[in-house]
Amino acid sequence: MNEQPPILLIEDDAGIAAALEKVLQEEGHQVQRSARGDEGLQRALSESFALVISDLKMPGLTGLELVRQLHQSKPFLPIILMTAFGTTETAIEAMKCGAYDYIVKPFEMEEFLELVDKAVQSGRMMSQPVGIGANQASGDSLVGSSRQMRSIYKEIGRLAPRPVNVLIRGETGTGKELIARALYHHSDRNRAPFVAVNCAAIPETLLESELFGHERGAFTGAESRRIGRFEQASGGTIFLDEIGDMPLGTQVKLLRVLEQRTIQRLGGSGPIPVDIRVLAATHRDLEKAIRSNQFREDLFYRLNVVCIQLPPLRERREDIPELIQSMLQKHGNQLAAAAPSIEPSAIELLQAEPWPGNVRELENVIRDLILRSRGFGITLLQAEETLRRRTSVPPADDCSLREWIRRLLLAVERGEAADAYARVLGIAEHELFQQAIERADGNQAKAARWLGISRLTMREKLSRLGLRPQKDGA
Repeated sequence: MNEQPPILLIEDDAGIAAALEKVLQEEGHQVQRSARGDEGLQRALSESFALVISDLKMPGLTGLELVRQLHQSKPFLPIILMTAFGTTETAIEAMKCGAYDYIVKPFEMEEFLELVDKAVQSGRMMSQPVGIGANQASGDSLVGSSRQMRSIYKEIGRLAPRPVNVLIRGETGTGKELIARALYHHSDRNRAPFVAVNCAAIPETLLESELFGHERGAFTGAESRRIGRFEQASGGTIFLDEIGDMPLGTQVKLLRVLEQRTIQRLGGSGPIPVDIRVLAATHRDLEKAIRSNQFREDLFYRLNVVCIQLPPLRERREDIPELIQSMLQKHGNQLAAAAPSIEPSAIELLQAEPWPGNVRELENVIRDLILRSRGFGITLLQAEETLRRRTSVPPADDCSLREWIRRLLLAVERGEAADAYARVLGIAEHELFQQAIERADGNQAKAARWLGISRLTMREKLSRLGLRPQKDGA
């Protein structure tokens, strides 16, 4: 099984360390602890960790010095510093030396856990190159030998070493993030930061602060200076996912960054130079958004220096058998089972599906089939049942939902179905939680926030509904 490396927690206060370890373990992380900075540094250098969380002031070695030394040897290992309010300037200096981020004590556990999720994900994206072809199936890979995919591989090779902005376009689930990561890993910036920001997942009121940072007092709740993602990624690459959802006000500021190569923190008084390559992605029709004044035309041309267009899965069906075999290998490893065989007739069935959710939807189905096959071969019957169960959910638009309920009630009248109320609520709840956790890439805190419920409720619902969120790299 591909287990994620543990988190190293360096904290000399035993009570704080024990509390943080408990919370992290409840979220499924393995944790190892050190009480001294020098001891923690030696362990981080000699062992494998997904993340280092360190106090700023510790016996043996300060957090700042730990960042300096550790980042030089392991530039892809993310480091989060915990700091008191009075030492945030030192923490910011540590970020300039290579720390992923810092968090000010006392902090909310929700904030802490979300930062941990982001850091682990960032470290994984930087340290695990995207493979080309199914022989890379043990990790993330671009799979397919169709004419369209061969053309995209050539584009990656042509564009990766050139310092140009790239706009990646394609429907949801086609693999736009994998393209961005491949461009990063094959570029001359591949030992500098790769920072990904999903513009659609961050509330409009927080997006500017996330991107550009803020000064203390810039707005209500800004109790200390904050470094933004552009500063964090300086020298490397920033990936702006779902750029089509960026608010117009933020688009203006992004345009200034692209033109002047400087940013200004919210509440700041002067420009800060940044050396950065911008990769952006969207599933939206930006030309239509420009015509409706929802996206700036000048920003579009700044981002669209070069465009990579990803085809939907239905337009490269010849790649589906290769994708299935790659996914069976990948998720068989992750789910502690040998890659199961699959009947050719089941592959033919899957190849004939429309796949509106593209590669991501196919991957979810394959993961479901592996779990249900329990390590044995996947049959045509299992594939049919899985697809029927997924397509039994009514479409989201109001007319289709109305028609689906009408047909359900007719079936109840004929005695072909029962418990219509419970069935409708059950299907709606299952679909809501499944889509939320999938869109959040397995991040339960994020999905819970979107749904307006607590993390505890989120975990209980996922367990009761039999949903198994799979984080990348988990």
